[in-house]
Amino acid sequence: MSYSINLEGRVALITGASSGLGAQFAKTLSQAGACVVLAGRRVERLKDLRAEIEGNGGDAHVVQLDVTDVASIKAAVAHAETEVGTLDILINNSGVSTTQRLTDVTENDYDYVMDTNTRGAFFVAQEVGKRMLARARGSAPGTFIGGRIVNVASMAGLRVLGQIGVYAMSKAAVIHMTRAMALEWGKYGINVNAICPGYIDTEINHHHWGTEQGKKLVDLLPRKRVGQPQDLDTSLLMLCANESHFINGAVIQADDGFGV
Repeated sequence: MSYSINLEGRVALITGASSGLGAQFAKTLSQAGACVVLAGRRVERLKDLRAEIEGNGGDAHVVQLDVTDVASIKAAVAHAETEVGTLDILINNSGVSTTQRLTDVTENDYDYVMDTNTRGAFFVAQEVGKRMLARARGSAPGTFIGGRIVNVASMAGLRVLGQIGVYAMSKAAVIHMTRAMALEWGKYGINVNAICPGYIDTEINHHHWGTEQGKKLVDLLPRKRVGQPQDLDTSLLMLCANESHFINGAVIQADDGFGV
């Protein structure tokens, strides 16, 4: 018996879609049939991704978005819904980090991480959530009542790691944010869940795995390897599926056993 997840007719907004996990998430959702809205600051890279998705038969659109600017969030979500219709899925993916000991963290370092990972993630989910709630309450039009919000947290939010303390704090907040939203919005058919990736090889950190420090880190991992962005596809699709109505407030560890 075969089983496939079909997202035809659904519209998904993916933040931080210009590279790494965001780009992979967009391609995966498109392959499942969703219309994808690619959001981020690097518009030219988003356009390149749109061309790739459309070249593979998908439907993709681009909106400029700075998650640290609430006005930008509101404008991007409004633009997306004007162009492609109501948003059914949000992949709340934008994230940044710094590497230093806590005693070396400056105000700018702290604000840089928290403004994107925690504050930005909250106000993106809030803006999309308000629109999903309006449809569920019958005060706004839409054919799909409810929604799927997937917040991309991190294993660092569950297990503190050295020299990325502020990042770990920001992702721990995202995990509690996920549970709070799931509790408050679940009765309206809006399912809010989180994925906590372990170490994933992306263009941002690819060089690190070949360094002495990177090799030592890999050697500490249960299966002596880092993941690839596509290793998160099954978790993502499960949480976005129409059939996942009974999964709400879950925090999925996709870490190859690192957190055990």
